[in-house]
Amino acid sequence: MKNLKINIREFLKYKFLNSLFLGTSVGSIFTVYAPIEPSIYSLGGILLAFGMLVVAKFYYKILNIEYFYKISLFVEAVLFVVMLWFLLFSYSYMSALLIYAGYQVTFTFGSYLIRAETLFLKKTQAITWVDVAKQKGYLAGMFLSYALYKFLELYLHISDKQIQVYMIHFLLLAIQTAIIFYLLKSFGRLR
Repeated sequence: MKNLKINIREFLKYKFLNSLFLGTSVGSIFTVYAPIEPSIYSLGGILLAFGMLVVAKFYYKILNIEYFYKISLFVEAVLFVVMLWFLLFSYSYMSALLIYAGYQVTFTFGSYLIRAETLFLKKTQAITWVDVAKQKGYLAGMFLSYALYKFLELYLHISDKQIQVYMIHFLLLAIQTAIIFYLLKSFGRLR
């Protein structure tokens, strides 16, 4: 894995899709997490803070492009598994806990990924392009989820929130698959 480089064109697609996923998924979380008690969020927050502390303590070792690639791929793989889990096992207390835990694992690496991204993109123009792609993706995801929920409600007459959220997870799984594809392309792992 020596000599990894970021292909900025592919990386922009990856970041756009990554934020598209976030924008599309943000409204569904409240429905998925419904069975979880509030105390779990406190415990999850404590574990997240400790996890972020541990990651920060290892910056000296992992703040290089090879780990940036590996950790990015790990985070995206976790989200893929979480989406697949939900589609296979739907609503339950266990699903809600596993999905919450999966998201918390990905959030543990959030600060690291932002710092590494800035470090390896180096140029102000590239960082600007990435941030613009992220904002466009997030906005597009929010509009997409709104349109999809309204379509399900008005045209397919599906007003049950759980069914709507379940159905949007098919789209989220497809987006997550594209995210992994463009992440691999960003680092030259696919041609």
